[in-house]
Amino acid sequence: MNKTFQSPLSGIIPPLVTPLLGNDTLDVASLENLIEHLIAGGVHGLFILGTTGEEQSLSYRLRKEMIKETCRINAGRLPVLVCITDTSLVESINLSKIAAECGASAVVSAAPYYFATGQPELAEFYEDMLPQLPLPLFLYNMPSHVKVNFSPDTIHRIAENEKVVGFKDSSANIPYFQSVMYKMKDRPDFSLLMGPEEVTGECVLLGANGGINGGANMFPALYVAMYNAAVAQNVKEVWRLQQIVMQISSSIYTVGQHGSSYLKGLKCACSLLGVIKDDFVAAPFHKFNAPERRKIQEALDRLPIENGRLIF
Repeated sequence: MNKTFQSPLSGIIPPLVTPLLGNDTLDVASLENLIEHLIAGGVHGLFILGTTGEEQSLSYRLRKEMIKETCRINAGRLPVLVCITDTSLVESINLSKIAAECGASAVVSAAPYYFATGQPELAEFYEDMLPQLPLPLFLYNMPSHVKVNFSPDTIHRIAENEKVVGFKDSSANIPYFQSVMYKMKDRPDFSLLMGPEEVTGECVLLGANGGINGGANMFPALYVAMYNAAVAQNVKEVWRLQQIVMQISSSIYTVGQHGSSYLKGLKCACSLLGVIKDDFVAAPFHKFNAPERRKIQEALDRLPIENGRLIF
């Protein structure tokens, strides 16, 4: 069943961690627990196989299994967005077809990440892709990982195709995001979503449609509450909840010494909270060892958690 969404898609759409038992073994039971946890927390959609979902570290076989199982477990309750980012146009299209067959609502694509494309070449890549996609497309800006930034003009050009329904920005560059919002102001049906949770509240206050926030894997209700407060223009409440978001960000995502710290910290916290069974991280990374795991537990202990739920 395909749970469609009304444009623009709005709210908190968590980028799901991919629960793993090995480099090519999906933990289906943990995935089910995670999805039920997110739905109970009031989220507005599910986004799989993004950066938080480790797509580029996973085999195509496992990516397809993740799509199939997510759609089966979700059973049409929420829109499912599937990331199809790849260096190969053919493989991106293949994943989009799997997503459509399984009942997903839309696909998401960041720029191809080996050859650094110029802006005209980037637009042409999507103009070649779009006629072959069976689902609507969200563009995904992730310059730290793919070396390419979508210019506002390029986004506007690609979005001339009605299949392009939204944009997710993970640059954490608010002036850039505002320039995209301004450029797309003639498209009220076009969804503008912020990736980094640290700036989602203020961006929604300024007109963004929502957030694709990794921390919602742990505490979905917190991020939904922050989104609702921002939509209501309740600045005082957004500020209050933002302090909890920043406590989570500054204590759980900073334990490691490398760029993998966010992913390892998030997965470790999810396992300690019982959301997923194991915090296995796909190669080239490994999960935290005991000293780091203790630091994550200490960070969780400083949060107001009762019976596994964050009190805010």
